[in-house]
Amino acid sequence: MRKTPLLLSVIVFMLTPHVWAEQDDYGFFEEAAKNNITIVQALRANDETAVTLQGHIVGQIKHEHYELKDTTGSMAIEVDDDLATADQLKVGTEVKVVGEIDTHRYKPTDIEVVKIEIMKE
Repeated sequence: MRKTPLLLSVIVFMLTPHVWAEQDDYGFFEEAAKNNITIVQALRANDETAVTLQGHIVGQIKHEHYELKDTTGSMAIEVDDDLATADQLKVGTEVKVVGEIDTHRYKPTDIEVVKIEIMKE
């Protein structure tokens, strides 16, 4: 008899993080949509701010790291291979990225991309 409430509690506990993760993802993309900004604004933004940027690829810095440029400036973006490959992100490719500002103590601010859309090659 006592096992049923315990089992139910374990199931609820296991499912709760999944529900919160979906709400967090939705909130992240909602915040990023509101923060459709330029690169110069991104360079001044707070760490972990969700943003949307549009620009073109200037070059590949190293594996999964690219330089994105718009009319206001340029900055590094980190794009995991499961989002886009180096073949897709060639010099001149216009992209729209959704990501999180990542500030560092000893290197320039960059963006960890969570979604990328290729606008024009």
